Amino acid sequence: MKTTHMKRFAVLAIALSLIGGVALAPASMAASPNRSISVNAEGTVKVTPDAVRMSATATVVAASNKEALAETAKAAAAVRAALLANGVAKTEIATQSISSYPEYSYTPDGGSKLIGYRASQSFVVTIKNAANAGAVVDAVVAAGGDNLQVNGVSPFVLDSSKASLSARTVAVKNARAKALSYAKLLGVKLGRVITLSESSGPSAYPIMAMAKDAAGETVIDLGQQDVTVAISVKWAIN
Repeated sequence: MKTTHMKRFAVLAIALSLIGGVALAPASMAASPNRSISVNAEGTVKVTPDAVRMSATATVVAASNKEALAETAKAAAAVRAALLANGVAKTEIATQSISSYPEYSYTPDGGSKLIGYRASQSFVVTIKNAANAGAVVDAVVAAGGDNLQVNGVSPFVLDSSKASLSARTVAVKNARAKALSYAKLLGVKLGRVITLSESSGPSAYPIMAMAKDAAGETVIDLGQQDVTVAISVKWAIN
């Protein structure tokens, strides 16, 4: 009986030893969680702007604050009417600021003289029909006359979601190509993606250019805009 008991004990010990060896082997052979390749990449697509943002200011100098504000309001109303008549929606016209202050002329001897009060109302206008932007600028200038300043005209992409999706696809493709290149150099294979993060990449905005065509009408050159997506991706390696 004693011999049989000892044999059973020996068999059990051997079995436990084998089981322990199998359990430990994967742990000792498993890849370290720190074995990874991280790369940064960008994807860029070129897009023709489909809208134009214009900033303009109606401004008048008058003998009093009240008169200056009243005359500026008339000029601003004429500008607003011209915008609406040329297809710009009311919701795309926003007042940016209204101001009124004394204006002086300065003499060579350092003195100053009050010449009146300058009142101003500034607008930011979104022209969703980019092809019509030149005509809108001409209409606004005609309505505001010498009491209007066009401060800037900037083409932009109204909805960049489709362009961003295309840029994102290019960014992932570029990131994978870069990671595969590193994996080949290191003699390893890419595994699963561990993390991916996206950040806003730089966008090159077109330089606004206004010119008159042969008929004397303003033409706005839209150019092209770069829509860029920047990503960081980490792959496990085998």
